[in-house]
Amino acid sequence: MILADNLSKRFGDFVAVDRVSFEVRTGEVFGFLGPNGAGKTTTIRMLCGILRPTSGRAVVAGTDVARDPERVKARIGYMSQRFTLYPDLTVSENIAFYGRVYGLHGVRLRDRTDRILGTLDLGSLRARLARDLAGGHRQRLALACAVLHEPPVLFLDEPTSGVDPAARRTFWDLIYSLAERGTTILVTTHSMDEAEYCERLAFIGSGRILACGTPSELKQTLTGFTTYRVQGAAGDRAIRMLREEPGVVSATWSGTDLHVVIRGHEDRVPDLQARMPGGTVQRIPPTLEDVFIHLAGQASGRA
Repeated sequence: MILADNLSKRFGDFVAVDRVSFEVRTGEVFGFLGPNGAGKTTTIRMLCGILRPTSGRAVVAGTDVARDPERVKARIGYMSQRFTLYPDLTVSENIAFYGRVYGLHGVRLRDRTDRILGTLDLGSLRARLARDLAGGHRQRLALACAVLHEPPVLFLDEPTSGVDPAARRTFWDLIYSLAERGTTILVTTHSMDEAEYCERLAFIGSGRILACGTPSELKQTLTGFTTYRVQGAAGDRAIRMLREEPGVVSATWSGTDLHVVIRGHEDRVPDLQARMPGGTVQRIPPTLEDVFIHLAGQASGRA
């Protein structure tokens, strides 16, 4: 349903996306992961027909994007990472405006509006101005406008940015329900917790695909390495000490804890504990964050 084949995008001498290739199957929730500036948004904008690739090929919903970008735009839904709806219009007015843009009118527009407001639990807010909505409701309104015309493919660019955890969980429930009805969904994020919700993932860094697979498959790429959590360690000094340990591939903060990846399988808990007075060290399964840091290090020649 989505095919990227050696997609590249240059802006002058800067290579924003470098020969990116991946495929998303019909009805799949596919995650596109990477830090800010990795090339996620540029790739999505090429797939949506908004940006023309410098080279490579993209096919979305059976249409070659370069040959017929307008047909692609009519067959997709796109939710930007920024709130792009009209703050001075009500919920209903925003939906009606986007419905007409997508060619919906009369009874069909009214039916789709009523259905989508009910599905996304926005019915009681239909007269509320968009600027007065809470963050989670704003995201639901943006999603409503993106799926109003029932597109077979949906692009979500960091859709839960700035949303509280409860609203984020609700939003992902909505994403799953769309996928169950056959919608193909590509969602970008830099949240490794959200990445666990995706069926398959592609990691991108510096404009290049570093790895692609299910969350379990990607964690298995750390075969030959062992992961540790250090709780109660003190700041940058702890990281400097850990990085001095033989075989340490990475030592990074994950929330309030340190995650350490070490080459090899021997038990290093006693050694690390001795170097971390006041901290508690335990061996843990690798996380997607560990995988990404390791892959990014390999790509830059550090691991």
